[in-house]
Amino acid sequence: MKLHLLLIGNKFIYNTPLREYVIRKIEQKTDFIHSITFFKESDNSLFLYLDKELNTKNRQIIVTTKQHFSTIGKLLCTITGDNQILKEDMLIPSNSSVFEDGSYLLEYRDSITNVLHMDEMQMFPEVLLSMEDSKAAVHLFEEDKESAMAMLSPIAQMYDLKIDVVNLIDGWLRIDVRSKKYGNISKFIASAKQLLPNKLIAASSMPSYIIEKLSASGKKISFAESCTGGLLTYYFTKHNGASKVLEGSLVTYSNTMKENWLGVHGKTLQEYGAVSSEVVMEMSEGAMNVSSADYTVSISGIAGDTGGTLYKPVGTVYVSVRSKEHHKESRLHLNGDRNYVQQQSVLFAIKMLLLLDKETFF
Repeated sequence: MKLHLLLIGNKFIYNTPLREYVIRKIEQKTDFIHSITFFKESDNSLFLYLDKELNTKNRQIIVTTKQHFSTIGKLLCTITGDNQILKEDMLIPSNSSVFEDGSYLLEYRDSITNVLHMDEMQMFPEVLLSMEDSKAAVHLFEEDKESAMAMLSPIAQMYDLKIDVVNLIDGWLRIDVRSKKYGNISKFIASAKQLLPNKLIAASSMPSYIIEKLSASGKKISFAESCTGGLLTYYFTKHNGASKVLEGSLVTYSNTMKENWLGVHGKTLQEYGAVSSEVVMEMSEGAMNVSSADYTVSISGIAGDTGGTLYKPVGTVYVSVRSKEHHKESRLHLNGDRNYVQQQSVLFAIKMLLLLDKETFF
């Protein structure tokens, strides 16, 4: 059964933070969202769309505003031949099998629909649609997609699982694992980990995994960012527990700030330029010096869409990762628009951090 998300209301179209919050909360509680469809309140085609969806074998989550919550209930009742009743101060179809504040579940023929109401600056209601599929995510490093499939497909078949492999960046594969009827995900992960002990991490959220590992070992981390403008820091702080491990972050766009805040030498900047291996090395060292961190990561580059030169074109990014014992710098040649270059830079920085200390992270 496929899962479709239906967002009804102008605010879900134009209020980007609200829309992203809704989708994020649903993704935390459910399986893969196969499609997302938007409707304005005045769209007359909504009835026909709902009529079609309720006569399929799909699962739907309908999110609308509190103002239009009962209107959607009326449309569903018209389609299903039902009527609305008052439950928990909500008007909902009488055939709703389960309901909580701001949310109800409606089963009709072979379809299952969860209707919720949500407005700005409110907590998201409980998702009542239960997911049958068991799933997990595994991250594999320093292997290509073809090799990963060759090694892991037989193990997945042995434990009655399906795997999908996606290349996030060079050297970092995300593998989504789904259980079939008799699947055993835990045994698959154990076997895969035994086969690839220093390359495989089982985690649905890599930032949360790193936070957990650093917290368990009592270690701290700090960042020094230029072209990513704090994106690396946000990669961590959007997850719970970041305050336990993150010492801080310095966003140093100008050369003056790199010198004053991080102690990058003016001679280094003048001789090599801000976008260079030498500068990111001193940035990561400076971040280590001004904090009590055990690890630091620094990034400097040309995200675009302008600013490139013949020798340092747009997409040239340098990353430095450092522990108290080791450090490593890399030059990246990235393609895409400004935002995609920034996002790729963050992923490469995370990959380099993990590989710098395999004993801690693997």
